Amino acid sequence: MYKLVKALYRLKKKAPRAWYERLSSFLVHNGFTRGIMDTTLFRKAKIGNLLIAQIYVDDIIFGATTERMCKEFPELMKGEFEMSMMGELKFFLGLQNIQKDDGIFIHQENTKNLFKRFRMDEARPMATPMHPSTIIDKD
Repeated sequence: MYKLVKALYRLKKKAPRAWYERLSSFLVHNGFTRGIMDTTLFRKAKIGNLLIAQIYVDDIIFGATTERMCKEFPELMKGEFEMSMMGELKFFLGLQNIQKDDGIFIHQENTKNLFKRFRMDEARPMATPMHPSTIIDKD
């Protein structure tokens, strides 16, 4: 029994990595490039248009500059993987997303309790959450 549990535990730990490697090689094979700084961000440029896909464990959020690319991506994915579309992004990683005609609004209204719990509401705010000498490239 011990060996079986140990084997299953190891498999469980390696499964997300195996899934990511399979998914990433599929995307690269289909013309996507992986981000340098964030290797879970994939992009595909096509005749002046852009599609980006962000992978987080078993969730994928994506967007594109054309509606056609937004429709092609799920079809490409469904042709290779068993997956379902959840629809328009409303909530992701603690961020609430509201899409309107005049833009996309992202806020963290639901995180107030978390800030209070860890007394972060007493923390000193900073204009930029990184060191001022940090150099940011396009990626």
